[in-house]
Amino acid sequence: MSFWERNQLKLAPFLFLTPAVSLFLLFVIYPIIDSIWVSFHDWSGVARYALNEDGTYKNFKWVGFQNYIDLFTYDDEFYVSLLNNLKWFIFSLLAIPLGLLLALFLNQNIFGMRYIKSFFYFPFVINAVVIGVIFSWFYNPKYGSLAYLLNIFGLDPIPVLSDEVLATYGIIAASFFPGIAYTMILYITGLTSVSKEMVEAGRIDGASGLTMLWHIIIPQLRPATLIAVVVTIVGALRSFDLIAVMTLGGPWGSTKVLAYKMYEEALFNFRMGYGAAIAVILFLLMSIYIAWFLYRLFKQEKGEK
Repeated sequence: MSFWERNQLKLAPFLFLTPAVSLFLLFVIYPIIDSIWVSFHDWSGVARYALNEDGTYKNFKWVGFQNYIDLFTYDDEFYVSLLNNLKWFIFSLLAIPLGLLLALFLNQNIFGMRYIKSFFYFPFVINAVVIGVIFSWFYNPKYGSLAYLLNIFGLDPIPVLSDEVLATYGIIAASFFPGIAYTMILYITGLTSVSKEMVEAGRIDGASGLTMLWHIIIPQLRPATLIAVVVTIVGALRSFDLIAVMTLGGPWGSTKVLAYKMYEEALFNFRMGYGAAIAVILFLLMSIYIAWFLYRLFKQEKGEK
């Protein structure tokens, strides 16, 4: 009997996992490690492995923690970007309760509801670039729908995307368009698994309205809520596309976030090491949040057991 025949059951799982693990190492782990390495260098992004006569790299120079020191010491835009990420982090969570309310409305057994649902699914499948363009038109102070609505009430148009204070909130509001649709889909899926027996038992005990929702339905929607929270917050921390389409980080850098500043520094200012340092900080922020979230999740499950 050959070695394979003797150990077939033991080796089969590793053979099935090898392609996926190899791709994960190549396209996820290696770029993370390489980004950390690049963040300790001064590099313009050109000819990384070109050598001088003495054998040192010509365009890839070791600077240690200098990129991080410059980032925290001299770069005011970094703190603006960090604050904007915090705003995205906080306000993006509003999409979750709004998505839940919409799911509860669409989950009713009303004639024609399946056709109404399709209209609410639509924002989720639209590309973010299209959403950015639509909302840019909506916010246009001269021809946009917002100006028209304000004019009906006798109010002056508001130049949302050219206002340093309002621009970030305007982009976050645009992100609600697909965000609410996504959380709504999660909750509609979760509502199909809600125990009808528990709902009926609650009704017998006199529970209704908000009491029924809070004590019986929402606890059964915990898996959907966990997914919605993780996806929403991770999406908020890596927000980029709507900013690139709607404001290009303006006006005067007031809407930049870490992902957009990383992109700008690396590709437009030719400071790959500096951009990589921003990427590492963003990666650490996301890792800290995900680690904390998983810790709370495991602790909660352990407590339930």
